[in-house]
Amino acid sequence: MSAAKAAAVTAKSAVPKLELKGVYKSFGANKVLRGVDISVQKGKSLVVIGGSGTGKSVMIKCVLGILYPDAGSITVDGQDTTHAKGAHRDELMRKFGMLFQGGALFDSLPVWENVAFGLIQGRKMDRKQAREIAIEKLNAVGLPARVGNLYPAELSGGMQKRVGLARAIASNPEIIFFDEPTTGLDPIMADVINDLIIETSKGLGATTLSITHDMASARKIADDIAMIYKGQIIWHGNAKDIDHSGNLYVEQFIKGSATGPIKMEL
Repeated sequence: MSAAKAAAVTAKSAVPKLELKGVYKSFGANKVLRGVDISVQKGKSLVVIGGSGTGKSVMIKCVLGILYPDAGSITVDGQDTTHAKGAHRDELMRKFGMLFQGGALFDSLPVWENVAFGLIQGRKMDRKQAREIAIEKLNAVGLPARVGNLYPAELSGGMQKRVGLARAIASNPEIIFFDEPTTGLDPIMADVINDLIIETSKGLGATTLSITHDMASARKIADDIAMIYKGQIIWHGNAKDIDHSGNLYVEQFIKGSATGPIKMEL
C-alpha cells in the first residue's frame, strides 16, 4: 500500500462513527443540554452515566431525530445529520437499532412480528422472510422459535428485554442505542442481558451508545464511560479508569453517596 493510501485509510479510521459537538437543547426556560461533546469510534461501546433529568434521554432523541438540537452538530461517519429529514433521515435510520427502556413492545402483535416490525413496516420486507429473520434473532438472544408465536403479556420481564434486543439487532444495524437496558431486572437477569448486549453487538461489529445509571451494567458493557451532569459531559475516559477519575461528581455517583457536590433537587 502506498503512503498516500495508508494515510487515507488512517484518516478514515480516525473519523468517529458518531459524534456530538456543542449540542444544546432547551424546552422554554429549561436548559437540558448545555454543549454536549462526545464521540464514539467504530465498533466501540460508549456508556453515558448520570442521574435522572441530566439530559441522557434527550441526547439520544437528538441523535435519532426525534428532537432537533437548538445548536451544535451531530455527525455519523463524518456526515452532518443534525437536521436530516425525509429520505436522508430514513436512510440514516437504517443504520440504527434501539433497545428501549421499557421494552416498548406492541401488545397486540405476536413476538415475532414485534421483532420484525421495522423490517416489515420500514423496509417493506416480505412477511415470510421477515419472520425467518425474527426467529433467527430470537435464537441469537437465547429464545426458542416457539416464543415467536407468544404475545408480550405472556413473557417475563427478562424475556421481554431479550425480545427488545432481538428487535434492536433485526436489521443488522451499524449503531445500536441502549436506553437503561437493565432497568427493572434482578441482578442475575441484568447480567444475562449485559452478556447478550456484548455478544450481539460484537457479533455485528456494531458501535453502541448506552445510557444508564446502573454502574454494574456500565462497567461490563463499556469500552469508554462518560458522565453527563446538568446537560454537560463532565468526564469521559476508559471504563477501567472510572474508579480513579479524580472527579468528585463521578466519585459520588459511582459510590451512590448522598454526600458530595451533587445535590438532590426537591
